[in-house]
Amino acid sequence: MFASTLVSFALLVWLAAAKVQFLGMGIAGGDFGCEIDGSCPTSSTQLPLSSFGMGGGDGPGQMTHFVEDDGMNIFRLPISWQFLVNNKLGGDLDVTNLAKYDKLVQACLATGANCMIDIHNFARWNGGIIGQGGPTDDQFVSLWTQLATKYAASERIVFELMNEPHHLDVQLWAATCQKVITAIRNAGAVTQMILLPGSNFDSAATLATEEGGAAALMALTNPDGSTDNLLLDIHKYLDVDNSGTHAECVTNNTEAFGQVAEFLRKAGRKGIVSETGAAPNGPDCMTRFCEQNAFINRNSDVFIGLVAWAAGSFDTSYILSLTPNRNGGKFVNNALGAQCVVGTWKETSEDVSSSSISTGSTPVSGTITSSATTTTSPVTTTTTGSSGTQASGSSSLTAPTTTHSGAWTMTVSLGREMAILLIGLVLAV
Repeated sequence: MFASTLVSFALLVWLAAAKVQFLGMGIAGGDFGCEIDGSCPTSSTQLPLSSFGMGGGDGPGQMTHFVEDDGMNIFRLPISWQFLVNNKLGGDLDVTNLAKYDKLVQACLATGANCMIDIHNFARWNGGIIGQGGPTDDQFVSLWTQLATKYAASERIVFELMNEPHHLDVQLWAATCQKVITAIRNAGAVTQMILLPGSNFDSAATLATEEGGAAALMALTNPDGSTDNLLLDIHKYLDVDNSGTHAECVTNNTEAFGQVAEFLRKAGRKGIVSETGAAPNGPDCMTRFCEQNAFINRNSDVFIGLVAWAAGSFDTSYILSLTPNRNGGKFVNNALGAQCVVGTWKETSEDVSSSSISTGSTPVSGTITSSATTTTSPVTTTTTGSSGTQASGSSSLTAPTTTHSGAWTMTVSLGREMAILLIGLVLAV
């Protein structure tokens, strides 16, 4: 009877946590003009600060809407390296440009959400790869040291080291990232989440392979030797070449995300899907994008967050636009955002509620540990592309291994519906 109670309790805890902790949106504009060779003309930057009379979209208004109306709690704020240093590679952060970007950061923090600083340069500066013939590691470290120093006191800042590295030596890239991690922590930002992106445009389809480099990234540590709050950064689109430039959705990516989930479970680590999107009017996109995001939520034991692409300064006519429309002075999501981003997240919560399981509140800052034997994470965001195509597939939902005080271990590998049935059978006994 005692064992049955423990099994029931473990399954209830797992089901209660069966949605990502962080849901959010990319608030684009600071990345406008960036190409995959790392060239980012500052004249193309359109920070979404129209509410400050600075042009672009109404990023602060959108973020307020997403928090108050949809419950989102994380936003990705892309910006180019060139803009931050006013085209002076290795130089100090430009006072004027940093002040503009900081207006967006502060507007994000004011909502109570987590705010992701995303350097949107594809691991490059004007064609040269960081630490591999282009900018030196020291120049990249200097950028992040200055940013970490500025935001060290803000626990809800998230450091996304780089948007979509590609065509580079992943071992050298991992070594570069280790220097940056150490610099960020030594600058006083000791608790914030740091996102570690792999090669091949950070694609979920290849992250867990040698080409993607996830294993090398997961070997990186904080200065104290821990891996707390070091997360795998994950991207994936649903079109034919994973570029996010085609309207048709050809996959629901469950096979790709299933592979990453299995890798993270075996490694005892966690990741966040910081960029994924689909065309609101694209063939099969409503079905497949919803299927993908539901799958990510069901695998919340290893995926702690999902950030959709994108709103901000994008017009509602942009192929992947999730920019909300204004209706009677209020923001209203388009159907894809309402159903596949917000809907799949809230439906998970409602499913849990209907099973008489209380999820409680979701904290938004603290420590994400790397232990493989815990059911919960004590937590106390242009142009993109990839060369690969991921076929549609399916994968079973696997719960993490749970260790109890009685020194016995249970591993669960089954779907939500079967888990609920099992609980009923156990309670009946």
